[in-house]
Amino acid sequence: MPTALTAIELPEWAWQRAEARKALRTRDMGAVFRHVQQYGGVSQARIATAVAMTQARVNEIINGRREVTRLEVFERIADGLNMPDGARHLMGLAAAHDARNSGNTFDLSEFPEVVQVYARQAVASEDIKQLAASAEELDVLAVRGLGLIGLKDSLLRSSLARPAGQQRPRVRILLLDPESPALAVRAVEIGESPESLAGGVALSETRLRELSGICDLQVYHYDMCPTWRVIRVDSTMFVSTFDADWEGHESATYKVMKAPQGPLFRGFQRMFDAMIKEGNRVI
Repeated sequence: MPTALTAIELPEWAWQRAEARKALRTRDMGAVFRHVQQYGGVSQARIATAVAMTQARVNEIINGRREVTRLEVFERIADGLNMPDGARHLMGLAAAHDARNSGNTFDLSEFPEVVQVYARQAVASEDIKQLAASAEELDVLAVRGLGLIGLKDSLLRSSLARPAGQQRPRVRILLLDPESPALAVRAVEIGESPESLAGGVALSETRLRELSGICDLQVYHYDMCPTWRVIRVDSTMFVSTFDADWEGHESATYKVMKAPQGPLFRGFQRMFDAMIKEGNRVI
């Protein structure tokens, strides 16, 4: 017969939801407790028992009358709610399994950044559009970008128009320099003429100029052979690869979310910012 001491277990996907990650990142324990109630189906009394608090104290936290500030309390909450290591990292806490991972290999649960892998970009499109619709910042690293943002029916274009009075999103786009030797190399890889590929970049730039009135737009050229295709929507990235045998939208797409201990998001962001700094701004 179950008792109030039965461990609280949320499904992994519940901790990966955007509202949960935001609450963890800001250490908003009231929002965390409400999330646990919603997706764990547990009462305040059950939470109180799990995290070694009184029910009155849990109620105060849930209703915003008290805040948690002490590290040991955060640790106790993480332990009591059986948070996966990805959730713990978002709170700035050490992984629960660190003591067991003392060798040269690591449990993948220690690296919560990659939260989903899609077979190709089309499978991820609805997820991308949903996040982009409310994004404050959007970064795009592409070759010509027509399918991503250059055309009226492209993946991201419809997400940029915002209601009157709402802050316009900042949009930074990196496109392959149509005059660079790297473009000719890429054209050969995909079986296209350099003139056609360069024309696609030029068309994308022309159509992107139309966006200047609805967003804070910056467009740059880069001149290296493309390897990564990146869409950053605030603290979430969708990353795929360019290869000699396929284009970026045909590659598997990795959903990477920012985490305090995670090197992937930081690494791709650092790469993008360096390319912006070294690139040639055209819009």
